[in-house]
Amino acid sequence: MIALPGRQASAESPAGVPDSLPVPGRFAHLHPEDGACLMEAAALLSSGRFTDSPAGTHPALAALARVVNDCVGDGARHALWPLAADLADACPAGRGYAPLLVGTVVDAARPVRPESRRLARHGRACRRRAERLSHTPAGGPAGRVADLLWWRGPGRRHLEHALRVLCAAPDAEERLSRLLRHAVAQARDHADGRAPSAEVRCNR
Repeated sequence: MIALPGRQASAESPAGVPDSLPVPGRFAHLHPEDGACLMEAAALLSSGRFTDSPAGTHPALAALARVVNDCVGDGARHALWPLAADLADACPAGRGYAPLLVGTVVDAARPVRPESRRLARHGRACRRRAERLSHTPAGGPAGRVADLLWWRGPGRRHLEHALRVLCAAPDAEERLSRLLRHAVAQARDHADGRAPSAEVRCNR
């Protein structure tokens, strides 16, 4: 999604993480012995398969987690490693979830570039779609096709643009780490049918 320079995986496992998991590292890996990104760790916990796109994680949330994993430094990646357990089973079924998540990421990017009309436009579009679909049952093939087309088209483009803005911020590591923690909590709330968590503040 976003090209970044390489960095070696850390040699120690984060505290509180099962010893059976590989050491945290950037990007995708061919084998667990080479390390694992956050989503590869989530896949191992959920199904035992080594992939960065586990079935138990919503594609939009997995896309966010992969970028955050690759953009932050070793210390922040270690601190985020326990989220793998939550990401392993984070796939809210509602049709409004994907635009809600993408809108959250766009809103987090706006304080970095407050003059951006593009971000403002993308945020409004995501909020409108999330509100329109929030009470729509997951249901038939037409809805699934429409959601897939949105995610593979404007939804993914909105997410990627917002993440490029966030990754270029001077305090990108702090913003991205806070955003991912909020997104995981938001997914949990959405899956449980609770009101979404308060909007993450990324301008501190």
